[in-house]
Amino acid sequence: MHQLARKLGLRTDPAIFFISAACTVAFVLVLVIAPGPIGDAFAVGRAWIVTNLGWFFILGVNVWLGFLIWAAMSRHGHIRLGPRDSRPEYNNLSWFTMLFAGGIGTVLMFWGVAEPISHFSNPPLPGVEPYTEQAARDGMSIAIYHLGLHTWTIFTLPGLAFAYFINRYNLPVRVSSVFYPLLREGIHGPIGKAIDIASILGTLFGVAVSLGLGSSQIAAGLSALLGWEATTFLNVMILVVLTAVAVASITAGLDKGVKLLSNINIGMAVALMIFVLVTGSTLFLLRGIVETFGLYFENLPRLAFWNDMLANENPSNDGWGWQGSWTVFYWAWTVTWSPFIGLFVARISRGRTIREFVFGVLLAPSLFTLVWFSIFGWQAMEFDGIGLAAREAMGDSAGQISAAVADSVPLAMFAFFENLPLTGLIQGIAVVVVAIFFATSSDSASLVVDMLCTGTAEPGPVHQRVFWGVAEGLVAVMLILLAGDQGLTALQQVITVVGLPIFVLVSMMIPSLIRGFAAEDIDHVTIGKRPKLSEFDQ
Repeated sequence: MHQLARKLGLRTDPAIFFISAACTVAFVLVLVIAPGPIGDAFAVGRAWIVTNLGWFFILGVNVWLGFLIWAAMSRHGHIRLGPRDSRPEYNNLSWFTMLFAGGIGTVLMFWGVAEPISHFSNPPLPGVEPYTEQAARDGMSIAIYHLGLHTWTIFTLPGLAFAYFINRYNLPVRVSSVFYPLLREGIHGPIGKAIDIASILGTLFGVAVSLGLGSSQIAAGLSALLGWEATTFLNVMILVVLTAVAVASITAGLDKGVKLLSNINIGMAVALMIFVLVTGSTLFLLRGIVETFGLYFENLPRLAFWNDMLANENPSNDGWGWQGSWTVFYWAWTVTWSPFIGLFVARISRGRTIREFVFGVLLAPSLFTLVWFSIFGWQAMEFDGIGLAAREAMGDSAGQISAAVADSVPLAMFAFFENLPLTGLIQGIAVVVVAIFFATSSDSASLVVDMLCTGTAEPGPVHQRVFWGVAEGLVAVMLILLAGDQGLTALQQVITVVGLPIFVLVSMMIPSLIRGFAAEDIDHVTIGKRPKLSEFDQ
């Protein structure tokens, strides 16, 4: 494999690169040949996981959040993620935009209207009637719970572990490096390589699913805007364009490509949000933003530990309950992104302190998420009619967005814009924002996968980076073109199953970080030296 890598001009660990590539190709071929049986097998696995281990996912993320808060507030919070004299490479604004675009921007565009409306029209909590004021409050609280602090906890914990061990100890830029206190030199052996390969595969398939969803949302937007039929051919063409943009950004590199696209996109997203605020029910939305803060923190303890245990008493839902279809799936899918987002965040956070890193990565995107959902979610629910009197006054127009969501989730955002002025223009801008968000997710993931293969923060050869960008797009294209919706559904089942071992892997980063903190010597911080790897043996 070393000779082949040299002939191809690659700068990588041959075992990690070629095994990851071979597994990707083999899995896609099997999925294309027999999507039904594969989907059935993983559907059974998903059902078992959410029924028997849903509580583990929900409790685990709460433990992670508690650990992060402790780490930031403890005496270790002042430690810089790098040499003592290092300083952040990016200013706060660029840092935040890269966090947002690389992490959750795609999800906000996809679910910003759809999730609050879904819970508003079909309340998950017992005893709550649809379209009531209580359903609206619960819908908003649940949506922000899913996309707020807890989602960013899943990204922040591995990000902190990567930034600490890679930036501070000069270990290879790989997921396995996080486990040096537990594995020692084993991180360079078969166990370490297996960890890195699993992380690469999880990232590729997680991004492929998101690209598939992104293409469906863009196709829905073009259908609403231009009247085009949302066919498989249109989805494939969209993926080809998204992949081309991502590859161009990958070629330009992190500083020019990803940073530029991120800054442009966050500006467009903020402008879109302000447009909704100004042209919608402005006073209602401003009051909603303030009230949503209270709703979130009031309901967070209950939602954070709610795991729908009484669902097992209702045989009609096969023991899954609402949580199995929503929260557990969210956490399992999100955690497959955590190696990618974590390494990406660690790469752009060199020189920041642990306290600055934790609170910055947790709070800034969560605050933006709360404002975003408050504006889009409350406005959508008002358009659909909150309360019996409002719905009776609206007549046939009541519940139009809910109906669109029930018909097709990707249509939610564009059905929402039909209630605002300049509908065509705004829908067009939304299509561009969604496209760039998914392109930046793809190029960020490709750069991180390349880092996992090279083991350094320096970019590999251009053709090596481009390979991963094309691979991500090709996986999504092949699934849509050859396996259709059944292929994507099967892959979503796979993501849930794959999420379990990655969830366990991320959980093990906590004892590794605790061991790392214990090895810190105050003299190292005082005189600016790095801790030594040999100190883990003491």
